Amino acid sequence: MTKPTQKDLISANRKDIHIDLAKSDASKSLRPHPLDLITLPHNALPELDFSEIDTTYKFLNTRLAFPFMITGMTGGTMRGDKLNLAFAEVANQCKVALGVGSQRSSIAHNRSQSELRRLAPKIPLIGNIGGVQLAQKNGLDLAKAAIDDLEADALAIHLNPLQEIIQPEGDRNWRGVLNAIEKAVGNLPCPVLVKEVGAGISLPVAKKLQNVGVNHIDVACAAGTSWARIEAERLPENKRNIYAPFLDWGHLITDVLPEIRHSLKNVTLIGSGGLRDGLDLAKLLWLGCHMGGSASFLLKALETEDLNIQQEHLQNSIETLREQLTIALFLTGQRTPIFKNGATGIL
Repeated sequence: MTKPTQKDLISANRKDIHIDLAKSDASKSLRPHPLDLITLPHNALPELDFSEIDTTYKFLNTRLAFPFMITGMTGGTMRGDKLNLAFAEVANQCKVALGVGSQRSSIAHNRSQSELRRLAPKIPLIGNIGGVQLAQKNGLDLAKAAIDDLEADALAIHLNPLQEIIQPEGDRNWRGVLNAIEKAVGNLPCPVLVKEVGAGISLPVAKKLQNVGVNHIDVACAAGTSWARIEAERLPENKRNIYAPFLDWGHLITDVLPEIRHSLKNVTLIGSGGLRDGLDLAKLLWLGCHMGGSASFLLKALETEDLNIQQEHLQNSIETLREQLTIALFLTGQRTPIFKNGATGIL
């Protein structure tokens, strides 16, 4: 294992700051929530027995209780690792997928997260490294180490140019990332999932990803946690004004999701970016995604203000999501979470 660099040490230190800011109002986008403009079509004659509704969904060869993923947030510090262990145990109990935050720091510091697989043997675990890190020297080795440590079912490559440009320690050289993703697709032992972190993936970018073999995309649009705002909070006040016009930069999921689904019929789409409840999940499915994902509201459900872990509260929050999704399916006359007459008309 390579010795941690100064950049690795800085990365580890900022992760706990990120957690605090992600739970605060500082991380909230000020844009109107796009899903509030979506009204699902009410069906006054659902012709269904509520008890017959089947919310299960198969993802990465595993049958989930409903099409939902706890998306990657953190890792690489004692606090982050503690949170991930709790997420893993609850996700396994609730039968939902789990993605971890960037693994670069934990790998650099020899902080194995292999315990997550022991706690979550029955669900998909998704590893995570940055697109810029993948494009650097030994990036493929980092990707393989991330997969091996988790025994991951897939590896998420996160794209975060907005966050990196505002982050004081951020990576600004984004050359070669697409080529690195293509090499990863051809050389890694599990599927590659590409995700944004809050500014969204457009149709042209999604097409480029599909062209290099990516079959799983998390669009991760604006309206949820704003990593631009989080990084701006870490800056001295006299530097924040430079980035002020860009703090709510990004695509709305209502704009990009239907067109990506219509154009890329064979790509598994995950909708994230401000998912708040099971009705939001139903709206995302209706717009064209196969699964929904969320992070910050589950983080708030798991960790109290005094940093205590409350797994039962997290479990109740996830079970409430599933129940709300079931109600939305019933009221739209859907027996399963596959909307055959949704906004795209093709599912």
